[in-house]
Amino acid sequence: MKVPPGFSCGRPDECLSDYSLFTWSKKAVQINVLVYVDDLILSENNSVVVFSLKEYLSSCFHMKDLGILKYFLGIEVAHSQEGIFLSQRKYTLDILSEAGLLGAKTAFFLWNRIIVLRVLLVLY
Repeated sequence: MKVPPGFSCGRPDECLSDYSLFTWSKKAVQINVLVYVDDLILSENNSVVVFSLKEYLSSCFHMKDLGILKYFLGIEVAHSQEGIFLSQRKYTLDILSEAGLLGAKTAFFLWNRIIVLRVLLVLY
């Protein structure tokens, strides 16, 4: 697929580090397209312009609009008026289920915060 007209991957050095993110901005309009295998995530601040982009992409290949993003790569996306909230709750529950640990009890464990802080400082 060719990059849609007017889109770029940002600065040339950004292209080397993240070749799957394409951006388009003009005046107050910003559109981001993230490509992962056969999935596209579009973020925008102007629904009229993104509609035109969807039409263009549909003319290039067969695509299906799945609506508002809910899950992506095991990450749940919850939308609110304040913004979005990303959670791996479902992914974590799936792992616990596969391991047969869904019914396991939690353990109470006190961390010595000074030791944890020292460990973190040494790691970084």
